[in-house]
Amino acid sequence: MAKLTREQKIELYKKRKQGETVSSLSKKYQIKSSKINYLVRLIDRHGFDILRSNKNNYYSPELKLEIINKVLIDGQSSTSTAIEFGLTSDGLLNNWINSYKENGYVIVEKKKGRPSTMNKENQFNKKYEDMSPEEKIKYLENKNQYLEAENEYLKKLRAAVQKRKNQQSKKVTIVCELQLKYSLKILLKISGLKRSTYYYTLSKTNKDMKNDEIMNIIIHIFYTHKERYGYRRITLELRNMGYTINHKKVKRLMSIMGLYGQTPKARYKSYKGDMNGTTKNLLLSKVVDEEKHKTYYDRNFNTTRCNEIWSTDISEFHIAAGKLYLSPILDLHNREIVSFNISKSPNFEQIKDMLKQAFDKYDNLEGLKFHSDQGWQYQMQSYHEMLEEKRIQQSMSRKGNCLDNSPMENFFGRMKNEMFYGYEYSFKTLDDLKVAMEEYIDYYNKQRITAKLKGLTPVQYRNQSLITA
Repeated sequence: MAKLTREQKIELYKKRKQGETVSSLSKKYQIKSSKINYLVRLIDRHGFDILRSNKNNYYSPELKLEIINKVLIDGQSSTSTAIEFGLTSDGLLNNWINSYKENGYVIVEKKKGRPSTMNKENQFNKKYEDMSPEEKIKYLENKNQYLEAENEYLKKLRAAVQKRKNQQSKKVTIVCELQLKYSLKILLKISGLKRSTYYYTLSKTNKDMKNDEIMNIIIHIFYTHKERYGYRRITLELRNMGYTINHKKVKRLMSIMGLYGQTPKARYKSYKGDMNGTTKNLLLSKVVDEEKHKTYYDRNFNTTRCNEIWSTDISEFHIAAGKLYLSPILDLHNREIVSFNISKSPNFEQIKDMLKQAFDKYDNLEGLKFHSDQGWQYQMQSYHEMLEEKRIQQSMSRKGNCLDNSPMENFFGRMKNEMFYGYEYSFKTLDDLKVAMEEYIDYYNKQRITAKLKGLTPVQYRNQSLITA
């Protein structure tokens, strides 16, 4: 990766995001696949600024020790830790770890500039083979004591993590317990704690320990919903359960526990040009600014009832076994999926089946506005006739303006982010994927609460609307 210029790295990243395979990029740039995956993850986390010249980067011994202990003590992978701290490669971290172990679990820092010939022998720790018998005995004693302390410390820390206690506070408690047996200097190295932090934390009580019950509930909600909820939606769920809690506190507690919701990527496009079947966008409101003498259009997705505005589109789900195409109808009032069809190809039969399911649910849809993009399916005469028969008004986004259909785009992004991205390899067959998609839509309609619906699910909101109507 060091052989590539900053421009080449950016070019490689963009090509990967556009769908070019890792193997083809590996051949083109003469770089290992693992390095490409690391580069993509690094830029995803830190942006292109991380690619600026890092020849003069300085990592203090304290920072190196903190990073190393993330791997050796906290059990994080070297790759994810290297990405977290913005290292140019995980190989750099592996070199630090190897050096750390070879030098008796001590950070050895190279001095800048040309070394003096007088100090050349003492500049680095001697290798084990070059030590005198007395030095070897001392070295092995220190290493043995360190390993014993590390082993005992790790046992206690793992037990504490299983109980979901705050790590830093628990680290201090464990160090305090083991100080009678091992030197404080060794224990601070193992734990990665600074001496000042250790003494300061000893004098304070962790304010989050009183939140142990609420943290357990947050964990339960987070994993019940398969890591799909962020702090806002978890706050709403807690309030539904009778807990009065601020969203900032939930965010802080989730951050302490390392719980983070999931976030979006690209999609299938059905536009193949104007086939003389486009219609006007009925969701645009004309705005005349008399002061600035300008006229522009605002998108208006506001509704007062269910079945007032529907939206539709098609999205592709691609796994190793093949592709599936999802065509749903979204009610903009309560964000419910009214009907949907999953097909191996984006054909018109898929659209017909989706419409038939929706029309079978509701007898009277007169005056409904049905919005879509300018995909070829929605420009077909048969599609126009099916809507006209039900006296439904057809609406289309402007050419090349995906924001005109943003509620539908948002649904696809949310669905893929919560049940597809990162799980692609868990679907062995297209049938497995189809079942997961159907289960998610059922979950989305009946269980997944939405902030815009005041903490209700789409089905609950529809039922509430019918009661108050």
